[in-house]
Amino acid sequence: MSNTHLIRQELHTHDYLDLIGVAHLPACTSPFDPGYDPATVESHLEQSSHLMSILKISMACWLIAKETATQRKLAAARRHAVPTVTGGGPFEIAVAQKQLPAYLDLCAELGVTRMEAGEGFSVLHLSPTQVVNMARERGLEVQFELGKKHGGAFSEDVVEILIDQGKRWLDAGAVQLVVEARESARGVGLFNEQGDFNPEFADRFMNAFGLPTVMFEAPNKPSQFALLDHFGPQVHLCNVRLEELLRVEIYRRGLHSDAFAKDNLRPRAAGQRSA
Repeated sequence: MSNTHLIRQELHTHDYLDLIGVAHLPACTSPFDPGYDPATVESHLEQSSHLMSILKISMACWLIAKETATQRKLAAARRHAVPTVTGGGPFEIAVAQKQLPAYLDLCAELGVTRMEAGEGFSVLHLSPTQVVNMARERGLEVQFELGKKHGGAFSEDVVEILIDQGKRWLDAGAVQLVVEARESARGVGLFNEQGDFNPEFADRFMNAFGLPTVMFEAPNKPSQFALLDHFGPQVHLCNVRLEELLRVEIYRRGLHSDAFAKDNLRPRAAGQRSA
């Protein structure tokens, strides 16, 4: 009988990912909280904060929830060094009700990092520079959402109009742009009534702004996988529900069975892990 003893190597998950060639990636997903309880948000931050580029406190739910609950969520995000952003709907309503200064004061008082602006269902009579300056005076960043919520899938003309609009907001100081897809990714933005993805229009936004600047809303599995298949692991996705974040991230890293078959997502050979 051999006297040789097997010595187990101590491994952690990050060591194993190195061994199988999974790429080191920056946080490229902005998940959203559609009104979960504070404990749920805290648990997801504990589990996945390293995968979050910015956490959206979305819709208007935070305006009618107990303020102490919203404060608890924002405090948890700060503990995990995850910036936060409010959704565009409350901004548009604030503008329509002529209460934008009060809305911005509220966002600043709560300690939100960024505010999303948009014209998804209203008309904005302020210039991008005016909005960005008002936000900056209160220590807030601004991102702008491109597209109408009820305008249907994009056409050629609409894409050109939105690209021009996005450039004006970036020139005014907005830090990122968001391409609308709502909660369905059907009959809106880059997706037709059947949910089919338009890669040509997506490329137009990417070529105009670059992947670090433009975020694509991807609210469901087909939209998430379509964008990752097309652009690869560097694409910035948003409007991803918190409970779907890990699924998106294993797909991004080629650890999902469907992604493993994709040349642009499959992990590199062992020892060739990219930065």
